[in-house]
Amino acid sequence: MSLLVALQSVCLIAFVLLLVAAAWQDVRTMRIADAYSLAIVAVYAVSAMSALAADKTSLLTIGLAVGCAAAVFVFGALAFALGALGGGDVKLLAAASLFAGPALLPDLLMVTALTGSVLGAAIFAGARLGPAAPAGDATIPARLRRSLPYGPAIAAGGLWVAAALATS
Repeated sequence: MSLLVALQSVCLIAFVLLLVAAAWQDVRTMRIADAYSLAIVAVYAVSAMSALAADKTSLLTIGLAVGCAAAVFVFGALAFALGALGGGDVKLLAAASLFAGPALLPDLLMVTALTGSVLGAAIFAGARLGPAAPAGDATIPARLRRSLPYGPAIAAGGLWVAAALATS
């Protein structure tokens, strides 16, 4: 195993650890620090450059991954404007999209959506995830908006991507 391939493995492990840490923070506080998303972007940059140096990828593939992440960010920003996603969720999902690239982006989004649906159903059924929501507005959308940490769903999608990358 070359040093560059080992570096890519280390980057993949760092990606997984950052996703898990971001999800844990979201469950505890309903916030995802920008540092997690920025660190994932930095780890992707190291991974992409080492893959480029090892002749395992091309500039086109890296550019397509950045384009996918930008598109996810734009659509996520629209969802944020509509109150459907939090800002930290949008940034974490866009950062995870870098590792997914165009080939695994559908998987990332599907696993994230399915996991988010399960979390939403659990909250709808009465499960408490994250910090206690303040009493008051008891409508379903308000309860979900206040008490649905989406970081774990994004992490599940990212872990799916990491597993796919590790086996390829």
